[in-house]
Amino acid sequence: MRKVAMIGGGGLRTPLVVHALAKAGPEPDIREVALFDIDGERVELVAALGREIARQLGSDLRVHRAASLEEAAADADFVLNSIRVGGMAARARDERIAIAHGFAGQETTGPGGAAMALRTLPVTLAQAGTVGRVAPRAWFINFTNPAGMVTQALRGSGVRAIGICDTPAELFHQIAGVLGVAREELAIDYAGLNHLGWVRRVVARGKDVTARLLADGASLRRLYPADLFDPALIQTLGLIPSEYLFFYYGRQRAYENQLRAGASRGEELERMNVDLFRRLKAERPAEGVRTYREYLLRRNASYFKLEAGAESAFAAGEQHYDPFETATGYHRIALEVMRGLVSETPRQVVLNVENRGALEDLEAEDVVEVACDVDRHGARPRAAGRLPEPVRGLVLSVKAYERTAIRAAAESSAALARLALLEYPIVGQWDAGKRVLDALIASDPEHLGYLK
Repeated sequence: MRKVAMIGGGGLRTPLVVHALAKAGPEPDIREVALFDIDGERVELVAALGREIARQLGSDLRVHRAASLEEAAADADFVLNSIRVGGMAARARDERIAIAHGFAGQETTGPGGAAMALRTLPVTLAQAGTVGRVAPRAWFINFTNPAGMVTQALRGSGVRAIGICDTPAELFHQIAGVLGVAREELAIDYAGLNHLGWVRRVVARGKDVTARLLADGASLRRLYPADLFDPALIQTLGLIPSEYLFFYYGRQRAYENQLRAGASRGEELERMNVDLFRRLKAERPAEGVRTYREYLLRRNASYFKLEAGAESAFAAGEQHYDPFETATGYHRIALEVMRGLVSETPRQVVLNVENRGALEDLEAEDVVEVACDVDRHGARPRAAGRLPEPVRGLVLSVKAYERTAIRAAAESSAALARLALLEYPIVGQWDAGKRVLDALIASDPEHLGYLK
């Protein structure tokens, strides 16, 4: 019998994780989920929702709020980290500031992603220190964005950290769909950094179908939640980019669509979240599960629609599927990793882990996003060779930005944060970087004022 602790347990991924664990069965045999969150009222609502989900599934999974991080993590086998320092209000504010300075507003890329990292790293490292002290053998599974940078910062923190993201798995699922084969029948070569990765090769039932897929422009468009990439771009690259490359390859379009919509994704989600928790406070848990389902359907239906086409989340069409039963998502990846970490038989999962030579272009200690073999000994990255020439420079410059941003947080240095933005291809300007950084720090002295 095993225990999971969730840091940021009042977050909106938690009920999905509870659902996955309640249905998981004897492997990994989770019997307790302890939720810790600094927002006591919110985590109580989410815990009640989790208990109702377990009840509806006929599971004896125990879901409860922990009064402290120490209590949550004590005796835990897995600690899932999913925090948003400053809440959705901070994301919305960051994105608005980015837009005001001529950049697309987004939570993990651009100035908003930098602000999120600089706000999050000190908090996550402090929490990891606590987990390392009270649960030194626990696996620390990081959901928190920007996932690659946070996972890299956790090196040497005293926890066994693995970073997860559902973006590669979702792309693989879509590739299987357009090819008309089961996901299990595909072998996919994927490599890069978190929110900066590419599919290099697709093998279906033992046959290389990469060229066939690249030649089909209509199928390439169907790989994404919105019309993100010109098929000619993908065909010229000879690589299939993950969806967040839109904020590099199409950043001007993203910015202009946000101007047209008069909002960013974070601003719309903040409104949706406020409404959700208002309703959850007024409803019994069984009603709350239905409300939460409706929320997920609207949120998922609107994914990338604003940035790609200035479409509001509040205009999303009606959806007819069960969001708890989707084939992909953070909860699915987390469960697959936990199953691997208790097994003698390796499972292949794309994860954010130390490079250790997997990508020859990067340092051994850099965290990369590559296929890994996961078993009870941990996650071992598979050899991925060199990055293709069209993307190598972008990956190297983004990794340089990540390293410098981590140093900025560790040394409380605004100068290093400014240098990080200069190294970052999305910003890449000294004066503009200073203006947007100054505005971000001034907007959040509580969490960014430590940068001097």
